Amino acid sequence: MPRKLFYTGAFLWVTVLAVLTAPAAAQLADRAAQTAGVGDVLRHGQQLETERRWGDALAAYEDALRQYPDERSLERRFEFARLHYDLSRRYNDSSFAENMQRLPAGEAFDLYGDVLLKIQAHYVEAPDWKGLTERGMNDLVVALSEPAFLARHVPPSSLGAIDAFCDELRRTIGERTINSRDDVREAVTVAARLAELRLSIPATPVVLEFTCGAMNALDPYSSYLTPNQLTEVYSQIEGNFVGLGVELKPQNGALLIVRVIPNSPAQESGIVAGDLIVAVDGAPTRSFSSDKAANLLQGAAGTSVGLTLVTPGREPRSVTVRRQKVEVPSIDEVHIVDSRNGIGYLKLVCFQKNTSHDLDTALWRLHGDGMRSLIVDLRGNPGGLLVSAVEVVNKFIDRGVVVTTRGRNVQEDFTYTARAEAIWQVPLVLIIDQDSASAAEIFAGAIRDHHRGTIVGVRSYGKGSVQGIFPLSYGNSGVRLTTARFYSPAGRPFVRVGVDPDILVHQTAKALPAVAIAPAQDAMLTAAIQAATPPSLSAAR
Repeated sequence: MPRKLFYTGAFLWVTVLAVLTAPAAAQLADRAAQTAGVGDVLRHGQQLETERRWGDALAAYEDALRQYPDERSLERRFEFARLHYDLSRRYNDSSFAENMQRLPAGEAFDLYGDVLLKIQAHYVEAPDWKGLTERGMNDLVVALSEPAFLARHVPPSSLGAIDAFCDELRRTIGERTINSRDDVREAVTVAARLAELRLSIPATPVVLEFTCGAMNALDPYSSYLTPNQLTEVYSQIEGNFVGLGVELKPQNGALLIVRVIPNSPAQESGIVAGDLIVAVDGAPTRSFSSDKAANLLQGAAGTSVGLTLVTPGREPRSVTVRRQKVEVPSIDEVHIVDSRNGIGYLKLVCFQKNTSHDLDTALWRLHGDGMRSLIVDLRGNPGGLLVSAVEVVNKFIDRGVVVTTRGRNVQEDFTYTARAEAIWQVPLVLIIDQDSASAAEIFAGAIRDHHRGTIVGVRSYGKGSVQGIFPLSYGNSGVRLTTARFYSPAGRPFVRVGVDPDILVHQTAKALPAVAIAPAQDAMLTAAIQAATPPSLSAAR
């Protein structure tokens, strides 16, 4: 059985025959503002695409889709940027390049067949075989516009024939009836032969593009995993990896450090969240894609990398960081945030293999420090292992449903229930934000539906689906595949819905670590402390 883990308002228009009412006028004003906002995003994204900054473009579209979830124009640009970004990541991944060199055409076709079989057996919905094939074709067409693919696979003498080949490929795939796995494999065989005949491209890279395209066509969370990416996924599950110990996000041609892992080489080098990496080993990050810059940060344990950092309000500085094994704590910032009322605080960073043990350690420490109520901060928590979320809920809820999963395969239908082992009955407050996702939402949804605590913050991400990790039989690679959707104890879905807080608190800036700031500077934490304070004491204040 594969291990499962989690990995970021509709408008109704009615014809009016009379003067617009105030609510209708307000709707039109909102729509006009939305149209203007979307237009700004699309113009900015187009500029990033022109500069081939696919990571930045993808981040811009993803952020905008959170605000305008039903804008088809943004969805189309998001998918286009994702296609280019994924291809760029693959071709900057040494393990993918090694696979292409070592994988004979026959094994590449067998790998593709293995992927199709897993989709048929485990994907949450019945696959659209024609759509998967066409998406693979689109991946190949896009690859033929990417310098990295062209330099590696297309002879200079064939460059002038690319447009004609793409037109012929679209006609060939478009005319075929594709209703089954066998039909898909036959279509890809034809496409590979055509690419070899017209452009002298070997079959293996063609088949791998169709493989990646098929996975990306399913949903935003399903994907092909290169050998290095598969290793990274398992490292996330285990909670350790070799690296610098930072979480990154592309930002305006640089790499924004979103988080620095405690006791990591980055922290020891004085790097802090909010720093921007603007050069790696002397090469400006603007001179290459964000994914290539991120790849340059990777390397073997014991090797070093030079970074040029910009901290807002300070002069640029250079540091050299030595790559080491990093243990990723799933619990951070454990302390009593209000000693007078015994309010404990901890930040639950992610749900991984050791989270239950880490949480036990943190809770007993807070208990020894006089904890009488508890705040669990889930802001920015991207999720993790489903079973870990269930284990965490079990510490606070002693009976009833925790979460239910439902898939197309009946083996994915399961109801997880509390084991009557909850020992922590202290008043509980959870803080969530728009980046609290998947396993974090399982936790928050269970606390909400069982009326076990108070939820503070803003609506969560709305992930709502389970991914299985499936190693493949060829190439040491794998796939991440959506196998089910999950529902709260009350049967509520999470997909594009999320969890609404009991106490809504908007925060304009990203929260800093609670230990580094006064609660008054963190509106969500202030509201959580207020919610955790006994009513009589709260009124007295």
